Amino acid sequence: MFRRNSYIAIVAILLLLAAACSNKKVNNPLANVGSKQPDKVLFDKAMDAMKHNRYDVARMTLQTLINTYPDSEYIARAKLAVGDSWYAEGGTASLAQAEQEYRDFETFFPNMPEAAEAQLKIANIQYQQMEKADRDFTHAKRAEEEYRNLIMQYPDNPKLVKEGKLRLLEVQEVLAEREFEIGRFYYLRGSYDASIARLQSLIDKYPLYSKADEALFLLGQDYEGKIARVRNAPKCQSPGKPPGCLSDKDKEALLAKISPPLTKKAADAYDQILTRYPLMDRGDDSKKRLAALHQPISRPTKAAVAQNRAEEESRKEAAGLARLMDVVKKGPDVSQAAKVGEPSLTDPTPVSAKDVITDSMRQAMGLPAGEKTLTVEAVKEETPGANEPAPRSDNPAPAANANPFATPSAAVDLNELKPTTPPESAAPKSTLATADTNELTPTQSPTAASNEAPLPPPVQLNELQQDQNAQANSANSSSSLATDKDISTSKKKKKKGLKKIIAL
Repeated sequence: MFRRNSYIAIVAILLLLAAACSNKKVNNPLANVGSKQPDKVLFDKAMDAMKHNRYDVARMTLQTLINTYPDSEYIARAKLAVGDSWYAEGGTASLAQAEQEYRDFETFFPNMPEAAEAQLKIANIQYQQMEKADRDFTHAKRAEEEYRNLIMQYPDNPKLVKEGKLRLLEVQEVLAEREFEIGRFYYLRGSYDASIARLQSLIDKYPLYSKADEALFLLGQDYEGKIARVRNAPKCQSPGKPPGCLSDKDKEALLAKISPPLTKKAADAYDQILTRYPLMDRGDDSKKRLAALHQPISRPTKAAVAQNRAEEESRKEAAGLARLMDVVKKGPDVSQAAKVGEPSLTDPTPVSAKDVITDSMRQAMGLPAGEKTLTVEAVKEETPGANEPAPRSDNPAPAANANPFATPSAAVDLNELKPTTPPESAAPKSTLATADTNELTPTQSPTAASNEAPLPPPVQLNELQQDQNAQANSANSSSSLATDKDISTSKKKKKKGLKKIIAL
């Protein structure tokens, strides 16, 4: 028994020694295979160099692998690792080189799972170089484009797509802040048409902007400002007429044409605050402006209240230290960006100030929106005649009263035959025009036409009354509208530090 146990112990010891003396295989997490091939050794050496921040050594090793073993299974991973080395090194030049490496990887390996990761890193490169909203926005626009490409080109990668959407919302918050500041500047300067173009384009493109209610309120103020400008125009008094003056008659006629459409547009802007952003700060101010304009006050639906509540709760307030660092850091503050909702993936047609001005002129002239106001008539110039010959000394001088530009008449020939003029009695002139046989004449006598009953007048509908009746019917038939309790209890009592603009 003792001898048998000794044999077992000796065999176990020999097996352990054999295992200890054997060569170990290095497992690479990327390849998930064990190998001692030279391309594998080079790849592992490069990964170890990157782990110790020796990026130049890692790139040289990876380039050796790519040039020496073009058919290796590590070629794709080596090309991606070269871009990662530049990306990890940082700096403007290194990030530009990393972007180029990632684009080459997408070009040569578009079907690999790592292609979506390369696209995400391209977008992150632009995101890291973004500046504040009041500075250069080149990197912000490029980041928006790259994140959109990630979402639309690689929808089968939900993890990276989700990360790309969150980053895209932050980028669009910065771009929307820039548009808002420009529109607000034009409003304070009294350039209402330019402000309308900026703010309307902002609302159409970035509905998840944290100050969307403020932008809509300024938009309504722009339309009211255009009405107030005509109403407060100076009165023309002879003999001195200041520029932009209007007589009382002209002012009343102009207000009658432009006031209804501009009031309607201002009411639409205030109404959108109540129906789309009911929990934001400008809700109460919008109700006051609608009441002052004698417009109906809409009530939001429960779905709109829930949506706006989720958007407001997803925004986070920046801490005191973060606000202090925001003054000195290069990048923008994206803490107010929404974390829920779908970002805008397409750009709607922007509103131009030229279109706004053209629309205002048509309203002032009382023309429809699509009618042309000016017509151009081409004038055909007559070809000049030949030059006149130079005067000769033997020609008689023209008379004092003669036209200097008239051509000299030919000499009168006494032998020329002239037709005889018929006597006036031979062709008497008719004093009445000959009746046209093709002229259409009415077949009904005036007496019969006067005896017919007049047609009834068309039914006149009051637009405001019709809108109020439609809203009342929809409120009675649908129970999806939010109550005052839903809005008041759900509204967040936070101060954004926004300056309230006094209504005109």
